[in-house]
Amino acid sequence: MTPRQVADRYVDAVCELDPIVATSLGTRPGDDRLPDPGPAGLEAEAQLARDTVAELDGVLAADPALDGDPVERRCARLLRERLRAELAVHEAGEGLRALSNLFSPVHSIRQVFLLMPTASEDDWAVVARRMARVPEAYRGFRASLEEGARRGLLVAPRQVSTVVAQLGEWLAGPFFGGFAAGGPDALRGELDAAARAADGAVAEVRDFLRDVYLPQTEGTPDAVGRDRYALAARRWTGSDLGAGDGLEEACAWGWAEHRRILAEQRAEAERVVPGGTPMEAMRWLDVHGPAVDGVEAIRERLQTMMDDAIEALDGVHFDLAEPIRRVEAMIAPPGSAAAPYYTRPAQDFSRPGRTWLPTLGRERFPLWDLTSIWYHEGVPGHHLQLAQWAYVSGQLSTYQTSLGSVGANVEGWALYAERLMDELGYFPDPGTRLGFLDAQQLRAVRVVIDIGMHLGLPVPDDADGALAEHRGRPWTPELARAFLGEHSGATPAFLDSELVRYLGLPGQAISYKLGERAWLQGRAAAQRARGAAFDRRAWHMAALSQGSLGLDDLAAELAVL
Repeated sequence: MTPRQVADRYVDAVCELDPIVATSLGTRPGDDRLPDPGPAGLEAEAQLARDTVAELDGVLAADPALDGDPVERRCARLLRERLRAELAVHEAGEGLRALSNLFSPVHSIRQVFLLMPTASEDDWAVVARRMARVPEAYRGFRASLEEGARRGLLVAPRQVSTVVAQLGEWLAGPFFGGFAAGGPDALRGELDAAARAADGAVAEVRDFLRDVYLPQTEGTPDAVGRDRYALAARRWTGSDLGAGDGLEEACAWGWAEHRRILAEQRAEAERVVPGGTPMEAMRWLDVHGPAVDGVEAIRERLQTMMDDAIEALDGVHFDLAEPIRRVEAMIAPPGSAAAPYYTRPAQDFSRPGRTWLPTLGRERFPLWDLTSIWYHEGVPGHHLQLAQWAYVSGQLSTYQTSLGSVGANVEGWALYAERLMDELGYFPDPGTRLGFLDAQQLRAVRVVIDIGMHLGLPVPDDADGALAEHRGRPWTPELARAFLGEHSGATPAFLDSELVRYLGLPGQAISYKLGERAWLQGRAAAQRARGAAFDRRAWHMAALSQGSLGLDDLAAELAVL
C-alpha cells in the first residue's frame, strides 16, 4: 500500500458518501443519488477522514522509504494536511451553518444537474430519479441548520437574506421545471413530477430560511473572529496563517500591493482619459469602450477568445494534450453569484471544462473588464491547470488532481495566468490593461478587507478617500464596501455580491493573491537556479503536472522544477 493508493481509496469512499463528487469527476454516470447534508451525513464524512489519516500513518510507519519518493511524499503531505484541516472545521461545527451565497449545499445540489450527461434517454432517466431526491437532500440540509441553531452555531442575517433572494430567482424560472423541459417526451411525466417536487423543495427551503431561520440569526455578527477565521483560512490556503502574526503580515502585504497597483492604474488611466482617475477611466470604458451586445453574442466571443488563446499558447508556452484543447463557454443560470466561474472536466474528458458567465440581467457587455477574467477562468487559467490535472491523474492520484484541490493553488495559478498574459503582451491597449489591473486590484483589496473585517484589524494610517477619517478604527463591512467601491470598476451589484461572499466564506478571498505570490516566488527561484537554461514552457508543464499543493509546500516544490 502507498499514500497514493490510500488517497484513491479515500476518493472512492467519498464518492459513495457524496455522489455529487462522483458526478464532478465523471465517474458512476448512472448514480442517481444525492448526498446526505444532514448531521449524520456530515459525521460519516468526518469519520472517513479520521480513518483515512490513521490508515495513511500506518502505511508510512510500515515503509518509511515511501517518503523518499517525491510523488508519494507530496501525496501524503497533501492528504494529511487536507483531511486534518477538514476535521478541524467539522469539529468546530461549521458544517451546521454552511450557508452562504456560493459553495453551500443548497447550491451544490442544484449545480450537479448542470454537470450531468443529458445526451440520451437513459441519461435523462437518471436526471429524473436524482431530481426526485432533491426534497430529501434539502430536508437533510435543513436538519443541519436546525441542529446548528440548537447549538448556537448560526450564520449572520446578511447571508440568509442573500440566499433567500437567490432561491426566489430560482423559483421565478423555475429552475428545475425549466431544466426538465429539455428532456425527452418519453419521460415527460416522470421529469415533470420530479421537477415539481424539486421546485417545491426549493420553495420550502426559502420559506424556512426566511420565516424560521432568519429570525433566529438576529444579532449574529458578520465577522467570524480570529479563531474561526484561522480554521477557514487554512482550509482555503493549505497553510496555518493563524499561527503567530501570519494573518497580520498577509493583510499588510495586501495593503502594499493595493498601493503598488494603484500607481499603475493611475498611469494607465491617463492613457484612457487624460487627467482622469482610474474610476473615471473605467466608467468611460463602460460607455465608450468596445462592447458586445446580446447574451449569445458574448458567449460566442468568450468561446472564440479561449480557442484563440489555445492556438497561440500551445507549443510555445505550454504543451497541451488534445483533450485539453476543448473548453466550452457557458451562460450561468439565474440566481448564481455575480462572479464568473469554471467547472472542471470529467476525469475522462467525457464532459469538458466550462467557463460560466452570470449575466445579471444585462444585454450589453463591455470588454475592458472581461478580457483578463476570461484568461483567469479559461485559458491559460483554471482550464489549463484543472484539465491538465485530469490528464495526469493516472500518473499521480485522483485525489491529488481533484478532491485534494487547495484554493490558493488553483486561484493562485489563475491569477498568475492573468499576469502571464500581461507579460506576453495580451493587453496592448490601455482599456484591457486597465481591466487587468482592476482585476489585480480587486484581489489585493480582498486580502485587506477579508482579514481586516473578520479580525477587526485597524484601517491603515495612510488610508485616504472614504477611509481617511477612519484611520486606526476597525474595519467594518460598511467601510469595506466603500473601499471596494472606490477601487473596483465592477458594478454595484457585483460588489454587493462580493462583500456578502467574503463575509460568508471567510478566508476564501485571500487565496487568490497569496496563491499568486507563491507561484511567482516559485518561478523566480527556479529561474535563479537554472539561469539561462530555464525553459518557461517546460516549467509550466512540470508545474501543472504535479497536482495540488498547499501554500506550505507550493513555492518550494515549484522552485526545484
